[in-house]
Amino acid sequence: MSRKHPVIAVTGSSGAGTSSVMRTFKQIFRREGVDVAYVEGDSFHRYDRAEMKAAIAEAHSRGDHFFSHFGPEANLFDELETLFRTYGETGSGEVRRYLHDEAEAQPYGQQPGTFTPWEELGSDSDMLFYEGLHGAVVTDTVDIARYADLRIGVVPVINLEWIQKLHRDKRERGYTEEAVTDTILRRMPDYVKYICRQFSATDVNFQRVPVVDTSNPFVARSIPTPDESMLIIRFRDPHDIDFPYLLSMLHDSFMSRSNTIVCPGGKMDLAMQLIFTPMILRLIERRKAELEYR
Repeated sequence: MSRKHPVIAVTGSSGAGTSSVMRTFKQIFRREGVDVAYVEGDSFHRYDRAEMKAAIAEAHSRGDHFFSHFGPEANLFDELETLFRTYGETGSGEVRRYLHDEAEAQPYGQQPGTFTPWEELGSDSDMLFYEGLHGAVVTDTVDIARYADLRIGVVPVINLEWIQKLHRDKRERGYTEEAVTDTILRRMPDYVKYICRQFSATDVNFQRVPVVDTSNPFVARSIPTPDESMLIIRFRDPHDIDFPYLLSMLHDSFMSRSNTIVCPGGKMDLAMQLIFTPMILRLIERRKAELEYR
């Protein structure tokens, strides 16, 4: 953790909705005039798209049917930990981009599914913002969570997460339902070992729970909307949280435990604005005080 160069990490599984959370944070940063270095978790995968396909085939050939993007073998955990630590110490670090589609790849003259070269971050940002799979991973060899000043988990209930992934991958990436289902099953051991455990280290978790039937996610014709959901917001440390204020602003909300608010799913953006704006401002104030002191 760093007083001078704070790091915010939003972590969640594929299809969890971390990209939507990032859009809300961008609104806060823009409104408050915060200069942010953005890092996508996909850029710390070990293999590009073609290499990953070959790595999966090779794993299958040796009887490993659970090789996935969720595990350490397919990711650069050491490099991600180094980025968080180095940014906290110096305000810089090495990053690259993963080019998901033709629109992202065209300016670089590269193919979709490839990485840009590693380059040094500029040293003029106020904070680093990470969004991806592994922002709070802890293993026997790395502790990425310790270097983040604010850790946020995005955790839909599992059937909703699968519905979102099925619809996204079929619509946007052209995958068949069978291919997406195979990916879900292949990732399950790493999901349990490396994704779920992060949410015990996060400072705030957002879990969307549908109030419509999602019992068979593989036949769902549509994704449950926010208005068809409830949102569970859990705070790891509730001591500095103004719960009466949040309850007054998030109408029809209530507390289910001493550290947990439940509100209508459509209020997720408002809830994040109310919760994270003061947290971000405190990080900025702490940074300014540190810079003035030094």
